[in-house]
Amino acid sequence: MDTHQAAPVQQDDEAKIRAVALDYIGGVLENDPNRMERALHPELAKRAYLPGLDGKPQFSQMSAMALVQRVGAAGRRLDPSRRAEVVILDRYEGAASVRTTFDEWIDYLHIVNVGDAWKIINVLWELTPEQWVGLGGTPGERMR
Repeated sequence: MDTHQAAPVQQDDEAKIRAVALDYIGGVLENDPNRMERALHPELAKRAYLPGLDGKPQFSQMSAMALVQRVGAAGRRLDPSRRAEVVILDRYEGAASVRTTFDEWIDYLHIVNVGDAWKIINVLWELTPEQWVGLGGTPGERMR
């Protein structure tokens, strides 16, 4: 095995993984459904455990199509002051785990290699404690 070629390929893949996560973030922050769609695998599942109408935790799920439509919804307000960060937590062969930190929530992305592209296939997200309470949840409830 030529170890001189392995490092550039790995760096190239990490750049592609980061670019996919940044498209996901850009889709949210810039209200850009095209960037969002470019980042997502069509079979994506986005899931969370959030306060329901009664304030009790409940399962929430969204598909790739629903996420793209939500980002592109008419009247959705842009907030240029919002920021996000990307950290590649792990990568093995054709799979990567990435954490994106927004001001109101954290997303854990599972990204897979599909041909020569990387796509987000799973998102598990969690609200910050302030947002949890803002939606009617009890402070500290998620940690019990």
